[in-house]
Amino acid sequence: MKKQQAGFTLIELAIVLVIIGLLLGGVLKGQELINSAKVKNMVSDFQNTQIFLYGYQGKFKALPGDDANVANHVTGATSATAPDFGNFKIDGAWSSTTATDESYLFWQHVRLAGLAPGSTDIAATATYVPRNADGGQIGIQSGAVITGMKGSFSVCSGNILGKLAKQIDVNMDDGDTGTGSVQAALTSAATAAVASSAVDDAQLYNVCMTF
Repeated sequence: MKKQQAGFTLIELAIVLVIIGLLLGGVLKGQELINSAKVKNMVSDFQNTQIFLYGYQGKFKALPGDDANVANHVTGATSATAPDFGNFKIDGAWSSTTATDESYLFWQHVRLAGLAPGSTDIAATATYVPRNADGGQIGIQSGAVITGMKGSFSVCSGNILGKLAKQIDVNMDDGDTGTGSVQAALTSAATAAVASSAVDDAQLYNVCMTF
């Protein structure tokens, strides 16, 4: 006698495909929500850094990091040793980890002034340097970082995926990472802006905001 082999019916296959579709949809939706939360967090980083600067300036009539009288303004602060200390510019690169640079000391001064959370121990780089939602460094300096940008100060956030960089620009500026007050540059070539149409979603970028 022949042995009959049972297989899946079309209805059973359809049910399996529907279940797989729902699972994939849930995963994609979850990832979308995670990315959206990251973008909101990164946007807040830019906005808050600007608030910290203006808050300190309004309180002490000086710039954090560049404050010549910082020892009289906040307890336990370290003074910068830059040649132009007190010139109303935040000297040093936004990504500096040199403990005597004004751009590095910016964070200690705003934290000691009670304007921002975080470590004030400039020697503990791992906990002192502020990071974005993807672990990239956040920083500020005077002047433009990306060629052609206009503004007295640049706030930059590093190692941001291209797809997130584009969303940040949509939320904060004109929707094009190659123009306006928010622009993106490849982390490996951090002074040349890249237009949104040329941004690779999977590449890492530095995003800067000028004001």
